[in-house]
Amino acid sequence: HVQLVESGGGSVQVGGSLRLSCVASGDTVSRYCMGWFRQIPDKEREGVAGIESDGSTSYADSVKGRFTVSQDRAKNILYLQMHSLRPDDTGMYYCASGYYSTRPLSDRLVGDYGMDFYGAGTQVTVS
Repeated sequence: HVQLVESGGGSVQVGGSLRLSCVASGDTVSRYCMGWFRQIPDKEREGVAGIESDGSTSYADSVKGRFTVSQDRAKNILYLQMHSLRPDDTGMYYCASGYYSTRPLSDRLVGDYGMDFYGAGTQVTVS
């Protein structure tokens, strides 16, 4: 299993930037791929960005060109750099990880069942 602890959320003005961090601990098998999801009340959690162990990435269309996912595998930290933030980026952001799968990374960002573990989340508010 793995434990995921997010940080870096907060309140920011429209057009601002934030960097989220996720510290992962536990076995590496369960961290073949990692990603960021977000959720607002009364809506389903949606995948924002993901990265696989070979460094390949995938992004939701709504964040392409504005968000960048990266990882420091030596320190077991996943990052999400967010620029040009908009009010519709507001939500609880969750770090996620998953075991190896033949499913494309883009598919694993859809819905709640593409990943195996989630952190408790960090709130991002853009206004």
